[in-house]
Amino acid sequence: MSAGKTNRLKARLPRGFADRPASDLHTTNALMATIRDVFELYGFDAVETPLIEYTDALGRFLPDQDRPNEGVFSFRDDDEQWLSLRYDLTAPLARYVAQNLQSLPRPYRSYRAGWVFRNEKPGPGRFRQFLQFDADTVGAAGPAADAEMCMLLADTMEALGFERGDYRVKVNSRKVLDAVMDDAGLGGDESQSTRLTVLRAIDKLDRLGLDGVEALLGEGRTDDSGDVTRGAGLDEGQRRIVLDALTGTSGSGNDGAAGEELTAIADIVRSAGYDEQRIAIDPSVVRGLEYYTGAVFEAELTAEIPNEKGEPVVFGSVGGGGRYDGLVGRFLNESIPATGVSVGVSRLAAARTALGLDATDRQRGPVVVMVLDRTNLPRYQAMVAKLRGDGIRAELYVGDAGMKAQMKYADRRAAPLAVIQGDDEQARGVVQIKDLALGKRLAEGIADNVQWREERPGQFEVPEADLVSAVRQALEPDNA
Repeated sequence: MSAGKTNRLKARLPRGFADRPASDLHTTNALMATIRDVFELYGFDAVETPLIEYTDALGRFLPDQDRPNEGVFSFRDDDEQWLSLRYDLTAPLARYVAQNLQSLPRPYRSYRAGWVFRNEKPGPGRFRQFLQFDADTVGAAGPAADAEMCMLLADTMEALGFERGDYRVKVNSRKVLDAVMDDAGLGGDESQSTRLTVLRAIDKLDRLGLDGVEALLGEGRTDDSGDVTRGAGLDEGQRRIVLDALTGTSGSGNDGAAGEELTAIADIVRSAGYDEQRIAIDPSVVRGLEYYTGAVFEAELTAEIPNEKGEPVVFGSVGGGGRYDGLVGRFLNESIPATGVSVGVSRLAAARTALGLDATDRQRGPVVVMVLDRTNLPRYQAMVAKLRGDGIRAELYVGDAGMKAQMKYADRRAAPLAVIQGDDEQARGVVQIKDLALGKRLAEGIADNVQWREERPGQFEVPEADLVSAVRQALEPDNA
């Protein structure tokens, strides 16, 4: 090793994970507060389950199994039991309900939010850790519970600022797809593996399009990176049966029990005032998780959004769910019906940003009290304490830089105001309050430094005793 070199660690992120700055957290927290309000309006109560479950409790239901551990991050505990990071919020809920069934109301209505993890190949917009927000009704078998989930999705979209016509909740039934696969000769236990591969292929419809799905229904597909995904191996006739069902050109499975359930759901949502622009029956909805047994639904953004190349594209799915009548019953000697929805918080945030819905939603930083004389630190800190005591977000500059660097710091902190007191101001018992946002706007029309010094845009002087009231007034929305 040459002189001067050290074995320094390389700062790096694992693939498929992301750091989240304050601005992202602010946007996410605002979104989640809105979603929570809608879910609670519908009468759902909060519950929280841990990030880690016993692997067998989660089950093997993922739509993608092209990674080790079949898409799940797993490890062995010191008692030789296998544990896994949860890959969704539904399987842990099933375990929770089964474990607490005797003490819970029935039906049991709950919501939960949290991180989920997928051990899948990451890609653009596809992370291995992401936020979900779920609502579920466990113990209700009728179409009313499914219809309510569709209405909940629609109301959530509108509460988040998406206008009617820019989104649609689409509804189908897994029973329809089961009938289609039976028509394609994929019935019986010996075809179970192939049926799961077909489900995973169809679930990628909004990402890969019909051509990509057809390739996965056949021999497989090679992506842009050169990675190969093995296909279901269907022949041309079988592929056509499945693809016709997806595009609505086939009537397979649209009668019988599945058709009656879909009709009942449509009748209920129409009676509640949700027209086809908001909630519609759509044969292309499948949902890739194996545990769905009946109605499935998906919230799709229909508005065109520029992609990374600037080309207008439909954003696609931002949430969905379905009926999973067998998941809770795995732990019990009785069948427990259940239905639920999951909202992709990260995708919703990205969609809102792309549509300009978050353009003015930047979090305002703290008021920053500058330090011109370090021997006066107690005096400056007392100002900060008074501001905080009145509920105003404030901080003392605790670095060691000069005034110019302190102003740059306040700008990077998105501070609305800076409080300044030098020796002259202290002698006169006053403080200078600099409105940083207003100063930026006014400065755009000032041509030279002389005019700047004369007009001192966005800066005013108040008695130190009036600091709190002056800051409070300057922070009012009308003055922003």
